[in-house]
Amino acid sequence: MSSRGPYRRHTAQFKLQLCSDIRSGALGRRDAQKKYALFANLIQMWLTQFDRGELSTEEVEADAIAEYEAKVAALERKVGQFTMELELVKKTPRLRLVSDN
Repeated sequence: MSSRGPYRRHTAQFKLQLCSDIRSGALGRRDAQKKYALFANLIQMWLTQFDRGELSTEEVEADAIAEYEAKVAALERKVGQFTMELELVKKTPRLRLVSDN
């Protein structure tokens, strides 16, 4: 197989959908391997988790919530940074240019 590049993290939603497709017969394991460039042992591990009920919609929802919380936190940090920069600009006296006589 070709090089897959850097480490990839697959969402619980992707794993759940892939396992559902394989178990329903809509997609074969080898087809999934080729289509998504996955190793057979990784697919087998996900199928085992799926069969045990370890991959569930609750996990998918929890992943989505965690992702949104991380985005909100990053945006809040950015807003705080911009607020501080704005306050600094407001407090800094403006320099007069020579041509502004």
